Amino acid sequence: RGNLREKARAQLGTVGSGNHYVDVFADEAGALWVGVHFGSRGFGHTVASNFLALGQGAAWGERVPETEVLLGLDQPIGHDYWALMELAGRYAYAGREWVARKVVSILNANELELVHNHHNFAWKETHEGEELVVVRKGATPAFPGQLGFIGGSMGDDAVIVRGATSSDEAVTAVQREALYSTVHGAGRVMSRTAAAGKRHRKTGKVLSEGRITPEMMQAWVGEKGVVLRGGGLDESPHVYRRLPEVLAAQGPTIEVLHTLRPLIVVMAGADEFDPYKD
Repeated sequence: RGNLREKARAQLGTVGSGNHYVDVFADEAGALWVGVHFGSRGFGHTVASNFLALGQGAAWGERVPETEVLLGLDQPIGHDYWALMELAGRYAYAGREWVARKVVSILNANELELVHNHHNFAWKETHEGEELVVVRKGATPAFPGQLGFIGGSMGDDAVIVRGATSSDEAVTAVQREALYSTVHGAGRVMSRTAAAGKRHRKTGKVLSEGRITPEMMQAWVGEKGVVLRGGGLDESPHVYRRLPEVLAAQGPTIEVLHTLRPLIVVMAGADEFDPYKD
């Protein structure tokens, strides 16, 4: 569809709003890392929304409730969705790599290593001799030896991790049970509305106050020494769990290779409008 192609072309290399970001970190040795978090943008959102509609018997372009549907991969609709989902994944990879490398060029630096992984995606994998479709919602693969990036918040450290390679059967049993998965981030403890309050969509009038103030957010990132550009109250560090606690819950299934201290965090501002929903 032409409009889908044009949407993808217009959004390539854009980050979007919400919890999506471009960060510059320093690791324990002082090396710089560029971290980005965003997905397939409006391209992927359009694909998913419309196949939700088709799966509920509605037409392409018709708005339907966001109810889960099952599509048989041996049927044309499931086959087509899988192909477009895979394409959206490749599109997300291209966008993230472009942005990361653009920042590296702005820093007049050289790329030494690239760590790249999806979340909220599906993979065909074989586990215990059975071929499965593994949907990792809010999770990312962590097979033995596989590298991953896990973010915290605008005011917390992030980490580079590696799926554990262990001879301990107790560890490998947990890895198998989790289908070789781990977390993709710290996870929220507060909804966006609870954090930032509620405003009228058209007038901007405050309908209810949130629990987080600009002073609270600035105090946190200021103490951390972060240069923050953009960022709404709904993304304040207060609304996230502390990443070390989340990582500790993963036990020995992953190894932390690098701890990344945020230096610069760039996000969409609270009043910025993202024309592309993702």
